[in-house]
Amino acid sequence: MTLDATINIIRAIMPFEQVDVAMVLGSGLGGFADQIDGVSIDYSELPVFPDSSVSGHAANLVLGTVGNARVAILGGRVHYYEKGQADAMRGPLETIAALGAKQLLLTNAAGSVRNGLGPGDLMLISDHINFAGTNPLIGEETDRRFVPLTDAYDDDIANGLKTAAEQSGVELQSGVYTWFSGPSFETPAEIRATQNLGGDAVGMSTVPEVILGRFLGLKIGAISSITNMGAGLSDENISHEHTKAMAPVGAAKLTKLLKRYLENLVS
Repeated sequence: MTLDATINIIRAIMPFEQVDVAMVLGSGLGGFADQIDGVSIDYSELPVFPDSSVSGHAANLVLGTVGNARVAILGGRVHYYEKGQADAMRGPLETIAALGAKQLLLTNAAGSVRNGLGPGDLMLISDHINFAGTNPLIGEETDRRFVPLTDAYDDDIANGLKTAAEQSGVELQSGVYTWFSGPSFETPAEIRATQNLGGDAVGMSTVPEVILGRFLGLKIGAISSITNMGAGLSDENISHEHTKAMAPVGAAKLTKLLKRYLENLVS
């Protein structure tokens, strides 16, 4: 009943009949939602939406249009490290799927482990490594839990994001994202291990949402905004405050890119 109640609350204020694209905004990347002319509702008013305790995340749902695309923007996410629940975002994602969304665009702030990919750069996620050792579908009792992830990141969405980047004059690199559970940052040895395994960036989110999204039949696209180099790769003082301070550098580029991508969609 709580999922149905959540859907009914949203439908009562939703300015359109169904959602085309859902987005989850990462740390310091909430500025995109501020540019949307639509309606907003706090997570606390939605039964299956959890409250995030992480600064830098605006916990609200924004519904509006960009071009012809009807968009649902999740201004915050709950991370595995907050309560030890990998499926913390299942309720919100089940909600946006029930509202008709076909695409899920995920963004995050991440650290780079690759030369030539540095603070302020954007990285299209082409694949991921689950270094956290858990999964949001643990406990799911149906055979739907055996989700294939060969095509976790949709080629058409990736090509659309690349085109939008070119059109908006934004450089968009691509690479493999490695999920660590957090909340502590990685050690230099873990960064070296990530490099040896083929990872290009590290972070504490996104992968659970990718798995849940595919479980729900959503097509996935994801972009990391690089805020720092991994431990041992520079003299930066890595911290959450540093992440929030550096996120706006990539956020301006990301906002341009996402806006163009949505404008290019044909409803």
